[in-house]
Amino acid sequence: MEDEKINQGAGPSAPVEPIRGAGDAPQKPQDVPQAAQFTIPLLTAQDIECRVQSVSRSKGSGRVGAVLLLYKDARVDMRILDQVFGPNNWRRTHEVINGNLFCNIDIWDAQKHDWVRKQDVGVESNTEKEKGQASDAFKRAGFNVGIGRELYTAPFIYVELADNEFYSEGQQNGRKEVLRCYPSTRFTVSQVAYNDRREVCDLVIVDRTGAVRFDMKRKVEGPPRAPQNASQGQGGQTTRQAPQNAPQAQNNGQAAGAVCPSCGGPISSAEQQYSLKKYGRELCRACQKNA
Repeated sequence: MEDEKINQGAGPSAPVEPIRGAGDAPQKPQDVPQAAQFTIPLLTAQDIECRVQSVSRSKGSGRVGAVLLLYKDARVDMRILDQVFGPNNWRRTHEVINGNLFCNIDIWDAQKHDWVRKQDVGVESNTEKEKGQASDAFKRAGFNVGIGRELYTAPFIYVELADNEFYSEGQQNGRKEVLRCYPSTRFTVSQVAYNDRREVCDLVIVDRTGAVRFDMKRKVEGPPRAPQNASQGQGGQTTRQAPQNAPQAQNNGQAAGAVCPSCGGPISSAEQQYSLKKYGRELCRACQKNA
């Protein structure tokens, strides 16, 4: 399970006793009102990020879609902790318990004149093992403080993909087909709203072109049409043109109607064959350098 995926069964953290032992405590922070009186702000659309959890093909229609997860960045937790409690009234520490890395978020409670701790464990990321585990533990501890807890109420998010948003790696080890999204396939939250129970009641997700791909209140009919070579597509809709700096293929070698799914530029037959052989997907010469 991805480190950002939210456990739908988890509930609010139970109150914990303040940490005793002033030997390791820093200088006394500024007196602030009791922590329980603070209200953690709800996450805005800019605070929430989307990640592709899985890509699969429908057995019935053969269409390909992606399951998206919503998550928060560690910088969001830091900003909200500073905003609500003050930069000098919270602290972050890590410790290893039974071989697992835990993060502690301590918040100064002026009424108790002591630190109140929220703790959780992290899991390793797919890229940076130790750094990813520490960051994940911090974000999970932030959930216990109440930061982003509303994401537990987010709906199941499935987005149907266009042909230029994914590629197939074929069948691996005799198992089902493995599908992946291109790095350029990105989704963002453009709108989010909550009810009086702090539950998600409205959610809209768009792609990098601004097209709506998921709407909690209405059904989105399939992905947008793939870009055409011409500036005008079917029905008079304007489609994305190739960037000016995209390599121009020779007329006698360009595949008919072929465009690079990453940048939208033209791609020749030779580039297609070479890219498929080396990278397993169609890329123009410029995008091959960054693959």
